Amino acid sequence: MFLELNGITKHFGEGESRVEVLKGIDLDIEKGEFTVLLGPSGSGKSTLLNIIGGIDSADTGYIAINGEKTADMNEAKLTRYRRKHLGYIFQQYNLIPNLNIKENVEVGAYLSEAPLDVDDLLKTLGLYEHRHKLPNQLSGGQQQRTAIGRAIVKNPDILLCDEPTGALDYNTSKEILKLIAEVNEKYGSTVIMVTHNDAIKNMADRVVKLRDGVIRKNYMNETKIAAADLDW
Repeated sequence: MFLELNGITKHFGEGESRVEVLKGIDLDIEKGEFTVLLGPSGSGKSTLLNIIGGIDSADTGYIAINGEKTADMNEAKLTRYRRKHLGYIFQQYNLIPNLNIKENVEVGAYLSEAPLDVDDLLKTLGLYEHRHKLPNQLSGGQQQRTAIGRAIVKNPDILLCDEPTGALDYNTSKEILKLIAEVNEKYGSTVIMVTHNDAIKNMADRVVKLRDGVIRKNYMNETKIAAADLDW
């Protein structure tokens, strides 16, 4: 098993304000799978993504990638783990404003021992002709593509996407989803995407529905459709 989550619990606050956000999550994800975590606001999906990403730690339970448990790692090892295995795509682009598009993507390449070819990736992303522009000279969709480029140039095993289309319009959202699907197919990255958009589940291999901190449904999608054919 590539990614294993076992008995993950997490709370925030103490005393009367204590909230149990995750209440024992068990989940196995195979290498190369495109998984969508669905659920209403407050269901625990972003917290779960942050725990997989090593941004947050679980109260109990463990996460293992290729049999390696994150809880057994010290801070230096955890940093190396994040650098080697994980790419992050957030709703906010977090680009460096005084670096051009190519340089923003190269920032991700410096973190990797085996980065992808930057120019080739910029062409895949449809950004090659914009590579010398600064982020504020691009549209929101192009900035999100740049953020995706920075995440995947490292050639990560796992691509974590937290509402990557949340700030984008319908057509741009579909373009970005199409791009993430292409990355999943072309580079074999395991994709875990948090979304509240129910339609996105139709392009995933695995659908995990959370509510009130527990998994309500976890199933393989038998009728997967292309991102371009999604409708909402």
